[in-house]
Order: sequence, then C-alpha cells, then structure tokens
Amino acid sequence: MKIVPLAAESLGVRSVATYVECGDTRVLIDPGASLAASRFTLPPADEEWEALKRANDRISGYAARAQWLFVSHYHEDHFRYDAEIYRDRGVWAKDPNRMINPSQEARARELWKTLDGTCRLDTAEGRRYETADCVLSASPPLAHGVEGGGLGYVVALTVTDRREGFRFVHASDVQGPLSAVAAAYLIRERPSLLYLAGPPAYLEGRVGRVLIEQGVEHLLRIIDRTGCRVIMDHHALRDADYPERFRRLWETDRVVTAAGFLGLDDRPLEARRRILWQIKRKPAGRMAPRLKRDRASGKMARPHPDRNAQGGTSK
Repeated sequence: MKIVPLAAESLGVRSVATYVECGDTRVLIDPGASLAASRFTLPPADEEWEALKRANDRISGYAARAQWLFVSHYHEDHFRYDAEIYRDRGVWAKDPNRMINPSQEARARELWKTLDGTCRLDTAEGRRYETADCVLSASPPLAHGVEGGGLGYVVALTVTDRREGFRFVHASDVQGPLSAVAAAYLIRERPSLLYLAGPPAYLEGRVGRVLIEQGVEHLLRIIDRTGCRVIMDHHALRDADYPERFRRLWETDRVVTAAGFLGLDDRPLEARRRILWQIKRKPAGRMAPRLKRDRASGKMARPHPDRNAQGGTSK
C-alpha cells in the first residue's frame, strides 16, 4: 500500500490531505488545505502562502489520479468546493444532515449542491466497498474532540490491503483522540498505520492540561493495544513547544509527524508565525545625521520677492 501525506501542519499548512494507493484502487482523503487567518494577532506570512500554493498543487495533482475522494467533515481545511477535482469519481462525504453543527451544515449543503450531478456522491457513515485489492470502510460519526463538544463529528476511513493484511486508518480530527468512544473504535479497527490530529495543546490554556493529557493517554493505549505506527499532526503541531509537550509519544518510536513519515524536516509555519514576521520586519536603522551649516543655505538666504495674487495690491 502506498500512503502519501500531501499537506499537513508539519508541511506548513492546515490539512491532513492524504493519497492512498492499494493495487488498482486510488483514494484521496480530505482534499483541502488552508491557513489560519489570524494567529498571534498576525496574518499568514509569505512563507505560509507559498506553502499553501504548493499544497494545493499537490492535492490537485493527486486528485487527477484518484478514483475515490473521501471528505471526513466540513471544516475548510478538509475539502474544496471546486467540483472539478470530484468530477466522475466516487465520493464519500460526511452526512450533511446528521450529527453536524450549524456552520458545517451550511458548508456541507453548499458542497453537495455544487457536486450535484458531477460525481457518484454518497454519505460516508458506515459505508463499505470491496475490490480485488482492498476494502474501504467508513466509521460511524466520531467526536471532533470531546463528546458533545461544539465542533461536531468526523468520519474515519479504513483502507485494508486484502493481499498483505495491512490496515491504514485515517481518523482526521479526533484530536488525540480526546474521546474514549473514538479511542475504542480505533482500537477495534486494529490499524497497522494510524493517521490522526493530535491533542490541541495550543488551546491548553482554554481547555486545561487534564484534557490534553487525556488525549495523550488514549493514543498511548491505542499503540499498546494494537502495536500500530502513528502519524500525528494537524492540531498537535500548532503549539511551538510540541516536541517537548508530546515527548511521551515521540519516545515510543511509534509516532512521527507527516513530514517525518516522508523523511522530511518539520516546517510548522503557523506555530513559527511570530518568528517569520520578525524576520520580515527588520529592525529600524538609525537615520544618518543631517549636514549642519553655520549659516543658512544660499537658496534660503536670498530674499524672496513679493508675489501678488491676481488683482491684488502690495502692502
């Protein structure tokens, strides 16, 4: 099975876009990428815009190869409205009517309307499809973070190689997982390789340390119960201190970022946005001292003749 992370926080953008090839079956998962409009009260730096362009080019290139597209949920870093990348393909997308929050429901309806008549579009939840090479199976709705939170639900996709028994599970934005229900589902799926968004440590001041540690513990339990390798990226890398914050996970030697999986160095540009802007805004240099004269310049020393407005008189 060939697995290619196409865009991710460790590659400079918000995304978990992934291409999977198993025999003659080719799947593109979550074909979207975006940037945080504001982080540290700063807009994206030039380097982030460049990374986004490269990410979108990669996604478009691999979309041309794919037979199937999968949309786990309707945050805009996980899909595109562009109908062309879905045209004439099989598309599984999260149900736009069930277990979905209002903002995602509005985006979902817009996407489904855009895709109407352009592709074979089905709700993803619980769906299964078998080929000679592999089995595609989608999960029930899993919490985007904590159960009952305001961020809604996502759908995970499992791709099983029928010849080798290798199982790839793409669990998108389960954030750790933070949910014990999501953790139990992932254990049941027995992944050989699991790709998910890690705990959102950049929000620790808002949600509390206990919740972030809960996500770490759930992932450690999944690794212990299944022996899987893990690609952990997305939310986890929005905290610049992620190498130390998630040391317990990295030290298992079972967890890598998307960039690490590809053999590349991490480039978490959003987490480094302050530094990128500091480099762009060079410190102001001192102005050169003005030339000082003992007397006024010749031009200023010459008397100026009176100039009368038209029709006026000199006084």
